[in-house]
Amino acid sequence: MNHFFYMNEALKEAEIAFEKGEVPVGAVLVCDEKIIAVSHNCVEEKRDASCHAEMEVLRKASKEWGNWRLQHCTLYCTLEPCAMCAGAMTLFRIERLVYGASDHRHGALGSWIDLFKEPHPIHSFDIVGGILEEKSSYLLTSFFQKRRKFHAGII
Repeated sequence: MNHFFYMNEALKEAEIAFEKGEVPVGAVLVCDEKIIAVSHNCVEEKRDASCHAEMEVLRKASKEWGNWRLQHCTLYCTLEPCAMCAGAMTLFRIERLVYGASDHRHGALGSWIDLFKEPHPIHSFDIVGGILEEKSSYLLTSFFQKRRKFHAGII
């Protein structure tokens, strides 16, 4: 699988979120090297704290497939998932997660807390981190710098 290609697709979704004023996180779900769902953060738009990019893409894919079991799928996300999203990935039974930047405030794969330190009794999945990390981090940093300037009245 070409992790860089799919992560670039997730970055396109993150850029859409950026333009909408959402925290710029994008996600892409791939099965058999075919993109089956894409999304980005929609928390502000939907006024719902659970509308993270990962949750949105998992919901879209399960609705499209008519099945909540997303076995054999790889989820690409531009940011290390939080505890809610990491837990959902286990419940949706994905096969692999590939993410970009670490999240030291909410990351549940070791940056803040490690939900997978102990093996899960029912389902586990492969985790690959740091793919296009610099691009993902730059987009997030740019977003929060712009937001701070706006709230300070500089923009």
